[in-house]
Amino acid sequence: MTRNIKTVSTADFDAVVAVAQTYVDGLRVGSAKDVAGSFHEDAVMYGFTNGSPMAGTIRNLYEFVEKNGKAPDIKTRIDVLAITPTTAVVRVDMEKDAIGADYTDFHTLLKDAGGWKIVAKVYHQYEG
Repeated sequence: MTRNIKTVSTADFDAVVAVAQTYVDGLRVGSAKDVAGSFHEDAVMYGFTNGSPMAGTIRNLYEFVEKNGKAPDIKTRIDVLAITPTTAVVRVDMEKDAIGADYTDFHTLLKDAGGWKIVAKVYHQYEG
């Protein structure tokens, strides 16, 4: 007989969205420290900025936030695309960051004893 068991609680969905929201809130106020609270210390990022590939550690994002400051007009939509008991993929659709650019981010999260953290950010910047 097949077991009909719910493996992911709504609390986990809420926690994953909260991590992504902390990222967005950090961008809004221009705080690299707040943004860093969403990411694992060994997180990586890959994507395209101004049409050129960007790859490396998440420290690249922190440097961007420090250099460009606040994004008071940022608008976002956060969607949990997939979730398991220990992994999740989130899409953050973003308009008007600190430099006025629009993006789509895909964040991969892992859950361990310390909770959910983003381990990878893959993104696309749209032409403005």
